[in-house]
Amino acid sequence: MRSSNPALIANPFSGFGLVSESNTMTIRGTVNKTLILLALVLIPAAWVWLKFVQAGQNPAAVQTWMWVGLIGGLIASLATIFKKEWAPMTAPLYAVLEGLFLGAISSVFEASYPGIVMQAVSLSIATLLVMLVAYQSGWIRATERFKWGVVAATGGIMLVYLVSMVLGLFHINVPFITGSGTFSIIFSLFVVGIAALNFILDFDFIEQGSRAGVPKYMEWYGAFALMVTLIWLYLEILRLLAKINDRR
Repeated sequence: MRSSNPALIANPFSGFGLVSESNTMTIRGTVNKTLILLALVLIPAAWVWLKFVQAGQNPAAVQTWMWVGLIGGLIASLATIFKKEWAPMTAPLYAVLEGLFLGAISSVFEASYPGIVMQAVSLSIATLLVMLVAYQSGWIRATERFKWGVVAATGGIMLVYLVSMVLGLFHINVPFITGSGTFSIIFSLFVVGIAALNFILDFDFIEQGSRAGVPKYMEWYGAFALMVTLIWLYLEILRLLAKINDRR
């Protein structure tokens, strides 16, 4: 099974031997791990947000935590992806570091667009719930064609972002990414849609993992994959709302 989520690239179920039934991945166990990771994101995010408020809503006061969270979260995510058996340790570490980053980056957006963070949080949670209902009801099925479509779209988005970052080093802006024009908003809507569809692949991964009887630490890996998608979705919704506000 392939996935566009970087946490699920390649075949995450390969290389496992026989595992006792009592020590295998379950859907309930993955849900519990996901809730733990969500709490580990929210606590440091709230702590950084408090520092932002105490500093008179000055984003500069939390800039250091943004970089600590961004770089540390990237390292922790790569460790989790390439060493799945480390997930019980690296996934919680990733969640804490991403919490620091999200608290700081959210303060930057809030300082420019008051109220935007609560809107983005609400829309992210609502999207997750809608995609869960769509998956469980069978409205959206994770067929091979669907998976490849999401893989191709996500890969294309990441390539565009990478090119944009490289051009940014030479002070060249890409208007449909950084601007607030109509095409830029359409692009952001497309990215949000693809990020949301990644939830379907995550749900399918968790369900197949529980059926395959993989080791229990894969519950942490599945929860980590969900958090990667949720955090990506939240950031893209923030960007979209900011563009919409710039047009007013």
